[in-house]
Amino acid sequence: MTLRHWATLGVGLLGTLIFCASAQGQMLGLDQPTGVSPVPIRITATNGMEWDQQTRTMIASGHAKAVRGSVTVTADRLVAHYVTKATAGKSSPHEGDASGPLANFSFGQSQLSELDAFGDVHIFSPSQQAFGAKAVYHMASGELVLTGTGLRLITPEETITASKALEYWSHSGKAVAIGHALIVANNHRSISADVLIGYFKRFEADPSVHGTGQQKRQAQGTGGQLRKVVAHGHVVLHTATDIATGDNAEYNPETGIAVLAGNVHITHGRNELMGARAQVDTKTGIAMLTAATGTRVQGLVMPNSAKPGTVGSPQSGRKADGS
Repeated sequence: MTLRHWATLGVGLLGTLIFCASAQGQMLGLDQPTGVSPVPIRITATNGMEWDQQTRTMIASGHAKAVRGSVTVTADRLVAHYVTKATAGKSSPHEGDASGPLANFSFGQSQLSELDAFGDVHIFSPSQQAFGAKAVYHMASGELVLTGTGLRLITPEETITASKALEYWSHSGKAVAIGHALIVANNHRSISADVLIGYFKRFEADPSVHGTGQQKRQAQGTGGQLRKVVAHGHVVLHTATDIATGDNAEYNPETGIAVLAGNVHITHGRNELMGARAQVDTKTGIAMLTAATGTRVQGLVMPNSAKPGTVGSPQSGRKADGS
C-alpha cells in the first residue's frame, strides 16, 4: 500500500488497528497504570477504517469497538487522534516498508491522544458502564465526557443519570452529572440536583495478590464504589420514609448520612420541618434540623402521624423552635 493523504483500510471487511498509550487509569479509563507492561488498544470495525495522515486521525465505522485490558468502548463510529512519538536513532521491524507508518502503531511509535465515539456509545468494565450519544476521552488527563440522550453511569450500587453531560475522571475516580442529575441506589434511596459530583473509592493494591497491577486491582474488589456525593442546586433527597430538599448537600452512601444546607425542607408523611441546615440519616430516618442565626426552625407536626424516633416524633427530642 502506498502512502496517500487518505487511505481506506479494510472497507466492507473487519479492519483492525492497534495503538499504544501510557498513563494511569482504572475503572472506565482506557489509559494505563504506570509500572505495568504496556497494553495495546485494539480498534476494530465492520465497515472499515479511514486513515488521514495529515490530521493524524483514524476513523473506524460500523459496529466500531476499542478494547484495552478490561475496558471496552463500542459505538457506531470511533475517531482516534494520535501523535507521533520521537523515534530518532531507533529502528523498527518495518523500517523502510511502504506500510511502515501503519505497522508502527503496533510498535509504540504512534500514541493515542484522544478517542471520540459517536452514536449509541457504550463504555464498560467489570465494575462500571456508561452510555451516551457521544463520548470524548482524553488519554493524558483520563477525562471522559459523555453528551447526548440516554446519559447514564451504572456502578454495582447506583445508577447516575443526567440530561446535559456526564463527566468522568479515571485518574481521580470522580464523576460529574450535569442537568437534572439523579443518583438512584439499589435500595431505592435517591438524590437529585442541578449538578451532582460523585467521588469513587480508588483501587488499592493488595500485597498478598501476585500479578499485574490490573489483576491486583480486580482481586482487591474495593475500587469503583461511590464514597461521597456533593450536590448543588435544587437538591431533593428521597429515603424510604422522607423527602428532604435544600440548596446544597453532601451525602455518604456508606453511612447513609446526608447533610443539607440552605432552605431545608423535610417532609415525613403529613409532618413538615423547615430550617437552614439538616443532618438526615437515610437508614434510620432520624433527622436533626438547625436554624440560621437569629431565626427559628419552623414545623408542622401532626400528632400520631410519625413513627417513634423520626422527624416530628416526640422521641426525637426536638421542638419546632429548634431548641
